[in-house]
Amino acid sequence: MFKNYLTVAFRNFWRNKVFSLINIAGLSIGISASLVIFLIVSYDLGFDKFEKDRDRIYRVTSGFSFSGQQYHNSGITSPMGRTMQKEVAGTEVIAPFRTFDDDAKLSIPYPDPNKPVVLKKQKDFIYADENYFKILQYAWIAGSPKTSLTQPYQVVLTESRAKLYFPNLEYDKVLGKQITYNDSIHGTVTGIVKDFEESTDFTFKGFMSLVTLEKTSLKPEDWEEWGSTTSASQLLVKLAPGVTAAQFQPKVLALYKAHHKQDADDHSTVDYYMQPLNDIHFNDVYGTYGDNHLAHRPTLYGLLAVAAFLLLLACINFINLTTAQASQRAKEIGIRKTMGSSKKQLTFQFLSETFILTLLATVLSILITPFLLHVFADFVPPGLRFSLSKQPGVIVFLFALIVLVSLLSGFYPAILLSSYKPALVLKNQAYTNTGKSRSAWLRKSLTVAQFVIAQVFIIGTILVSKQITFTLNKDLGFKKDAIIYFDTNFYDTSKTHKKVLLEKLKTIPEVAMVSLANNPPSINSTWTSTVKYNTGKKEIETDVHIKVADSNYVNLYQFKMLAGTNFRNSDTTTAVIINNTYAQTLGFKNPQQAVGKMISWNNGLRPIVGVVADFHQKSLHEAIQPLLIANGINRARKFNIALQPQNAAGTTWKTGIAKIEKLYKQIYPDDDFNYTFLDENIAKFYEAEKNMSKLLMWSTGLTLFISCLGLLGLVIYITNQRTKEIGIRKIVGASVPQIITLLSKDFLKLIVIAFVIALPVAWWGAHTWLSNFAYKTPLSWWVFASGGIAMLLIAFVVMLVRTLKVAIANPVDSLRVE
Repeated sequence: MFKNYLTVAFRNFWRNKVFSLINIAGLSIGISASLVIFLIVSYDLGFDKFEKDRDRIYRVTSGFSFSGQQYHNSGITSPMGRTMQKEVAGTEVIAPFRTFDDDAKLSIPYPDPNKPVVLKKQKDFIYADENYFKILQYAWIAGSPKTSLTQPYQVVLTESRAKLYFPNLEYDKVLGKQITYNDSIHGTVTGIVKDFEESTDFTFKGFMSLVTLEKTSLKPEDWEEWGSTTSASQLLVKLAPGVTAAQFQPKVLALYKAHHKQDADDHSTVDYYMQPLNDIHFNDVYGTYGDNHLAHRPTLYGLLAVAAFLLLLACINFINLTTAQASQRAKEIGIRKTMGSSKKQLTFQFLSETFILTLLATVLSILITPFLLHVFADFVPPGLRFSLSKQPGVIVFLFALIVLVSLLSGFYPAILLSSYKPALVLKNQAYTNTGKSRSAWLRKSLTVAQFVIAQVFIIGTILVSKQITFTLNKDLGFKKDAIIYFDTNFYDTSKTHKKVLLEKLKTIPEVAMVSLANNPPSINSTWTSTVKYNTGKKEIETDVHIKVADSNYVNLYQFKMLAGTNFRNSDTTTAVIINNTYAQTLGFKNPQQAVGKMISWNNGLRPIVGVVADFHQKSLHEAIQPLLIANGINRARKFNIALQPQNAAGTTWKTGIAKIEKLYKQIYPDDDFNYTFLDENIAKFYEAEKNMSKLLMWSTGLTLFISCLGLLGLVIYITNQRTKEIGIRKIVGASVPQIITLLSKDFLKLIVIAFVIALPVAWWGAHTWLSNFAYKTPLSWWVFASGGIAMLLIAFVVMLVRTLKVAIANPVDSLRVE
């Protein structure tokens, strides 16, 4: 019997090749998109799911409130972890660790001790103790977790780093080998562990004993400081069974208050939070470690919605085309029922046909998936791989998808077709009952649903592109073009090197201006500090963004000076410049009123010598904050360089950068020269939006393609059904435009209805998304109108492809159709 079902199914597919191809194409696009999204979502949701007792593991984080502003930090005060081990109950393991401040430079005396191998930019090193390996279960290859990190300068490496640093050396022989970090820290390898094969945010590859910081000259300045919080000082806690985060969290704050006595004039508040292990990968407030990919749960849910919509569109196509073709199989059904086939058998047959089509579409989607992963390379998380042989979960997902799609697509058509009464069918009266009207109503409703989804995607794509254009072209309040910046060596405390380089850079013809500062005007990193101003009646305490720079900073970035003057370069000057927002915060209605006033910052009074117009310190997601620019040549290590305009050959910048690199290498011969164009870095603020725009464009394209496939199929069916009618109309004088209008108007009405429904949905989505931006493009009426017009035009072109052919056909041929 099943063989008979297969024979009938393939015969039917071949007889209706166009409709079969439309169904397979639509289903394959929906399934392949769903597969890619499943790979992305399952990859991100699978982070740190393998750790034992992960529901009891937390990262302790900090929160601060200054002058009504909220700030968060993934770190804690340095002494907290060590003190907590002695004074706080309710934990099973407490594991403090500290990250390296910068990329490490390694010197390895192997294989030749006299010619050590030097490796630069080595990442993922931390200071940790044996408790770190009690919380995160690494598999040990060599050495012991009980003794490997108990003494100063002991080092544990992961297997991948051991192979990199000591190639062709057996692991037990790596133990005892020396590694020098940053020319001054001499470590000894005492253990090797396997790299995590599972997805994790804990991608550290090298571990030096935490006691090294306590008992050697490497001890940080804040090692015993309870009033200083740094993201470098991290703390993992594994709670004891039965202890909840809500019970333990107050103990952390109590510990802090017991050891830190707050000054009377310090109006800030501090709190501590227990961040679950499974939240680290998704929380952009605290971030993850190093350059690790950070996921966004709303985006993942949005991806799932996209997959659901695409699958729904494909299923709608299948239902529409199958029910539209029902009359063509009416006699087949009538004869089968007359010969004894039951409704159950016919239902199973039609579901089997749907299953076969879905199976073919799934095979095609597997072939398409690698291409889609390449197309969405910027959106796909690094580390994601697609392999059916190594990912059994993907096979289970595809099988479930095949069953689900087969049921969604085939259940209603199967019930409808199998319910025909043989007596009526054989008399060509299968559609004389209400079944025809119900089927037509369902097809129209499903078609409207398709066009609603398509128009929402179109409007969303236009809006996101409009916002990105707005952000990239908005006047940020400073010059951003033809400017590069680079850092000097973090460990170089010599003032002479920076000054020598500064003077030499000024001699390069391709360089228009040079400024030494801690950061360019707009950058993701932030330095904030509490600044006070005494009005004579009250003291105004404000949390202020700090920039330290020389006097060229204002000129190079062409800030607009509203009042006062620029400060002069001097190692001793205390003058500061503030922005207009800070002047208004202090109560000055006119910027000129702020000039000459004294503010208290960094343990001293400082005169305000100038007020600059507001400029954006970060992305347009965030509002402009109070800002202070202080003279800080000694503390600045970032060179900001304005390049001369490009010459006719377009070689000015390339030549200038090459000369800058040459001078840099003369002064810092052991360091790599890495520069960044400011405008390119600002554009990176909106990488998420660009990825979303790209995703929406592809989703819109796929949605339109699937919708148009379904529309084309319905138009083909309708024109085939009305071929004789069209011939008669032409004979009695109907023109080609009249016939095209006749065939198209019902579908165009459905698109208009879909637009009316899509309009409030799209407006709500657009308004919600734009609320994430402090500065945003207006919700113009033409954005929504464009979505409706675009859908009308696309649909009309698709219909015209078929209706024009029928409208210009010879009516004699039309009247012969039976």
